[in-house]
Amino acid sequence: MGNLNFTAVLLGAVAFFVLGVLWYTILFGGAWGRLTGIGDEMASRGNTIGGRPMRRNPTWLVLTLCFAFELLISLTLGHQYAMTGPSDRAKMMIAFGYGAMLLTPGIGIMYLFQMRPGKLFAIDAAYLTAGTTLLGAIHCWLD
Repeated sequence: MGNLNFTAVLLGAVAFFVLGVLWYTILFGGAWGRLTGIGDEMASRGNTIGGRPMRRNPTWLVLTLCFAFELLISLTLGHQYAMTGPSDRAKMMIAFGYGAMLLTPGIGIMYLFQMRPGKLFAIDAAYLTAGTTLLGAIHCWLD
């Protein structure tokens, strides 16, 4: 498995998670809420989205699963670094590439079939690209 830096994996996931909190509250929370129908509008309608009943997902469960997914992304990135031993420049290129060239097209395909707005795609894709780039920076700093 190479010399996997578990500290970088964990702190990278924490940084990715914190970026998500800021991204979907302070930075783009209002626009994201309007585009998804989640937020103040949902609260005024009750427990529905688009007139359909919404399953009750406790906030702690949603946030825990988000962190687990971000941890998995960080672990995958850390494993690639451990196996290939890239320079810091290459680490940053790989990290950016994860977000821009793997995660972004993946959600793009789903959003096309779900007919979601382009602005929502831009918010979510930019978050994933910024988050994976931040992961790369954390790994460079700690490796």
